Amino acid sequence: MKISFLLHNAYGIGGTITTTFNLAQALAERHEVEIVSVLRHRARPDFTLDPRVSLRPLVDLRQEKEQPLHRRPARVFPRAEYRYEQYSELTDQRIGECLATTDADVVIGTRPGLNVHLALQAPPHVARVGQEHLTLDNHPPRLRSALRRAYRGLDVLTTVTEADAASYRRKMALPGVRVEALPNSVPDPVLPTADGTSKVVVAAGRLVPVKRYDLLVEAFAAVAAEHPDWQLRIYGKGEERDRLRTLVADLGLGNNVFLMGATAPMEAEWVKGSIGAAASDFEPFGMTIVEAMRCGLPVVSTDCPYGPGEIIKDGVDGLLVPVGDRDALGAALLDLVRDDDRRRRMGRAAEENARRFAPVPVLEQAERLLAEAVAARSAGRPAVRRDAGVHRALVSRGFAARDVALTARSSALNTVRKGQR
Repeated sequence: MKISFLLHNAYGIGGTITTTFNLAQALAERHEVEIVSVLRHRARPDFTLDPRVSLRPLVDLRQEKEQPLHRRPARVFPRAEYRYEQYSELTDQRIGECLATTDADVVIGTRPGLNVHLALQAPPHVARVGQEHLTLDNHPPRLRSALRRAYRGLDVLTTVTEADAASYRRKMALPGVRVEALPNSVPDPVLPTADGTSKVVVAAGRLVPVKRYDLLVEAFAAVAAEHPDWQLRIYGKGEERDRLRTLVADLGLGNNVFLMGATAPMEAEWVKGSIGAAASDFEPFGMTIVEAMRCGLPVVSTDCPYGPGEIIKDGVDGLLVPVGDRDALGAALLDLVRDDDRRRRMGRAAEENARRFAPVPVLEQAERLLAEAVAARSAGRPAVRRDAGVHRALVSRGFAARDVALTARSSALNTVRKGQR
């Protein structure tokens, strides 16, 4: 197959870029793969790309930022999409031309606005796969309405969690569209995994409000008070850096909490720790959780929608705590700090259980999905599975699973009541 990824900006930093590069490089072992980057603002990507994967931009902002068409608002890219202000008549035109002339068997969109382009503009012979890296419930109502209309033109829609796939099946009328969870993959570790002996808690990601590093710092104060020889190392960059630096100083944690800056790849830093930590209010997946677990770290995380509860087996390879609960987060960290044997045992379990996110199993699922979508498109039939009416049970023990269970129970009760009338 020839597989083409349609990506917002391959030259930036972010989880979608990382996962796209990971999957593209894995697929390049057996397929012809290209990444089409709508925008380009620098000479090279931050991440090294396998030479077997071709990369080409559509709009080079270094030369075309002031191009007249780029100063006019986009008409195809949906106005309610988060990146709308970065799109224009020029991007509409270039994306449309790219899709009209593609020789790919399958094109994969990687964000809602690009999925809309794909659904509306891909030629009849091309299988259309839209990826959702956020969640349906996180999209504003206007965007959900636009997607509900456009997504009917897709063959396959993938989400990163079972919970979100169930949400799309339940809330969006997408007849003939196959909706399936395809988790992000993390490359196999190169370094020896952590042995659980270091006195370091590691967290990583963008320093933005939703990640709640302030909560993590406050929770770690309880650890530092009881075990002053332990450290918290936070890797990443973002708008919260100065506020976090002030918080660390105000709490007197200058000898315990360190803002390490951005580091890529993170593997060499994960293996220096003994515990991973995540305090997000919202996490569509949780790449850093998987990265930490693959390096042998048990992870203490908030049980936020949707990812952590589908990745962490609470009490086995990590600990889940309520969202926003500083005391519970601090207590969970202390549980693992105090108990060396439990920490090491859970670290070994984390390494083992996270193998389901290794490139091979995720690649096999992706290849199957893409091949079946191409075959269905060639045969002129929907790509929906024969068992499409039977959805896999959620593996999440978090909010998403509870929401789905409550909705299903409510629906069943309503059916019973109607039958009794």
